[in-house]
Amino acid sequence: MAKNTHTWGLKVSQRQGEQTVVELRGHQGQALRADPDGSVRCAQPVPEERGHFLLEVHPSGAWTLRQFQSGKYLESDGEDVFCISRALTPYHMWMPQLAMHAHVVVFSPRLQLYARADPELNRVWVDTQVPYLEECSFILRFRGGVYHLETSHHEFVSRSEKLVKKPSAETAKPVCRPFRTDREGRVLYPHGSRGLLRLGDNPDDNEEWFVIRRCPQWVSLRTRTKRYVTVVCDSEVYAGSKKVTPMSIFHLEVNPDSRTVQLKGTNHRYLAQRESTSVVANGDCREPETCFHVLWHYGKIFLRAFSGCYLGMLPVGLVVARAVHPGPSEEFELRLANRSFLLLRGRYGYVGSAPGHEVLQCNLLEPDCIELLPCKHSIYHLQSKGGSFWSLTSEKTFKTWGKFALNFCLEIRGNNLLAILAPNGYYLRGDREGALMADAEEVTGESLWEF
Repeated sequence: MAKNTHTWGLKVSQRQGEQTVVELRGHQGQALRADPDGSVRCAQPVPEERGHFLLEVHPSGAWTLRQFQSGKYLESDGEDVFCISRALTPYHMWMPQLAMHAHVVVFSPRLQLYARADPELNRVWVDTQVPYLEECSFILRFRGGVYHLETSHHEFVSRSEKLVKKPSAETAKPVCRPFRTDREGRVLYPHGSRGLLRLGDNPDDNEEWFVIRRCPQWVSLRTRTKRYVTVVCDSEVYAGSKKVTPMSIFHLEVNPDSRTVQLKGTNHRYLAQRESTSVVANGDCREPETCFHVLWHYGKIFLRAFSGCYLGMLPVGLVVARAVHPGPSEEFELRLANRSFLLLRGRYGYVGSAPGHEVLQCNLLEPDCIELLPCKHSIYHLQSKGGSFWSLTSEKTFKTWGKFALNFCLEIRGNNLLAILAPNGYYLRGDREGALMADAEEVTGESLWEF
């Protein structure tokens, strides 16, 4: 266990005042248990006295896990893991790393609302029902056993109740604790009718607890006439708006088994093909009429409806499914609606720059922000944080100090999964040795990127 990275689910079982009792579960759902002889293994079911551990977070950021009943610490000698000692030593210290992708949204189960950063007022509000705005997305920066919550404008949520420019002790939060407890024991939780996130002493009914979820993929669809597909009058679907509005943004849900997609509007209803050729926004996710097959073409898509015909539009702008064979009128330009940057994670880690390497790496623990610059014809330019562009070398690797922008195409191939077509006609691939390459002729596991 010690030599390799393993992913464990941390389930909070109970809280004893300031103490947190947890269970550790492996990827197959089996719980970690410590037997009386000190041996450690996974099993199901697990007696409560053997599978519950007291989690303690130390000033260094390290964790200790002490079996709740016996008081023995979980430890490792670099080869094996066991649980035999009640005296705390450095062998009992574990440095955790969050396994979930760093791009997230923050949800209040008490209010059933999402957090939203407000860069103009320098505040955070918990007031959003549907997290389609980029301001609803945050980045988890996990450092030294604690994490910092970074906004989409690259500021940090702090105990000062205002957004700050840099991470510090005032922005740090231990895992499995209420949202940013301050030195006086106060916590950040939503206040008032607008849900202003600020410090207080008496949160009602678990208001201080939040759920971290993956940032959803919201997209817009634009026709070749530069009109956005939009829901009007509750359910009718037209391509008439020249600007993106809340009713022209859709949550793209991918079914990996059937290789189809569903498009859910901000009104919580799905696009569906109904009688004749009409497409309306009144579908339910269980209806087959809401499923569309996707054909990608250099960052643009064709959508084939349940009837087998492709989506297009009539001269009046009404979206219909009537073309047997796709042509220019059935091609849609797909844009990410709630992202101005990407955090890419592949099979070996995150993409970014690393000390001692001239080319971009794909095996990092922390991601770099890759700025997205949308251009015409579904083209994106990729820019590093310093403002320079990605440049392609003769070895098909990438450097981050290019003076001229290169053209990339993004293809959403799964839920929060991207394939990226480079300007040389190949897909980006993560090499086992660490370099980011542009040499994949087709989309495989090494050329799919969580985002």
